[in-house]
Amino acid sequence: MNFQDRPREVLHAYRLTMLITTTAVLAGVVCISLMVGTIRFSLEEVFGLFLGKDQEGLIRQIILNIRLPRILTGLFVGMNLAVSGVLLQGIIRNPMASPNIIGVNAGAGLAAVVIMALFPGQIGAIPPASFVGALGATFLIYVLANTSGGGGTVYIVLAGIAISNLMNAVTSALMMIHSDILEVTYSWLLGSLSGRSWTAVSSVWPYSAGALAAALAISPKMNLFGLGDEVAMSVGLSVRSYRLFAMLTAAVLAGSAVSVSGTIGFVGLIAPHTARLLIGNDHRYSVPLSALLGAILLIASDTIARTIFQPVELSVGIITSIFGAPFFLFLLYKRRKDLRR
Repeated sequence: MNFQDRPREVLHAYRLTMLITTTAVLAGVVCISLMVGTIRFSLEEVFGLFLGKDQEGLIRQIILNIRLPRILTGLFVGMNLAVSGVLLQGIIRNPMASPNIIGVNAGAGLAAVVIMALFPGQIGAIPPASFVGALGATFLIYVLANTSGGGGTVYIVLAGIAISNLMNAVTSALMMIHSDILEVTYSWLLGSLSGRSWTAVSSVWPYSAGALAAALAISPKMNLFGLGDEVAMSVGLSVRSYRLFAMLTAAVLAGSAVSVSGTIGFVGLIAPHTARLLIGNDHRYSVPLSALLGAILLIASDTIARTIFQPVELSVGIITSIFGAPFFLFLLYKRRKDLRR
């Protein structure tokens, strides 16, 4: 779809329609996720509970204390990973960049495994440690990129891949040395929303709200990165400052997501690219649409993960990887085809 040939007013109306439609789809996915499970509820029972009608204690317990906090956690995690991907892809100008590919998730995962392996009695420190790990990985990537080639996009990708491989190797070594905690760390590295309570919601939403607001605030400037660093600087954009701010915002989003769900891959790849296919490259629209699509993808994937093999529950990261791996190969094929033109 060619977005450049459309009149501005028509394009604006189309993009708003897409945002409204996607919001409605998200609401539908949330309703379905509330209804299905080991015990199924009707739409009337779900709506009745939220409309204040008296419902059985079982319905209230399962929906309000088990499914709803899990769904809300998935909503924030999906939004965070998707918008983190948008920011990274925007500043790197590469549609294949995402938190799990360039090392942000690896930093958060390593920090979590360090706590599990070396300080097993301090499980409560896992969320802040994951957050610090994501920030640390981002800082290393930025420093390596600047010392290697001025912070250009190619150097950021190369530095990210190097950091990701190094941290994954250290994580694997810790898992082998401390094999008694292998099951716990393995589950964490796959990513899961199982058992997430209102505590998880309360720990992730403040970071989500602040960082998502920051991403929306800088979205007009993000459009300038697509013109190239030299053109962006010629119109007065402080490229290094905005790139650093965008990377830190992406780290906050990814780190807070990993802190409550583990390392879930491909959400930050699929959602942003789908948003661009639907509404184009304007970050003022692609940031909120990616957030909505990320939430839809993660909630839908988690619903599949906990229902497809009942009563056995899969990790949601397995489902996103099943969707994401073919999608990543498609992007590689498409990018190779575009370069040949």
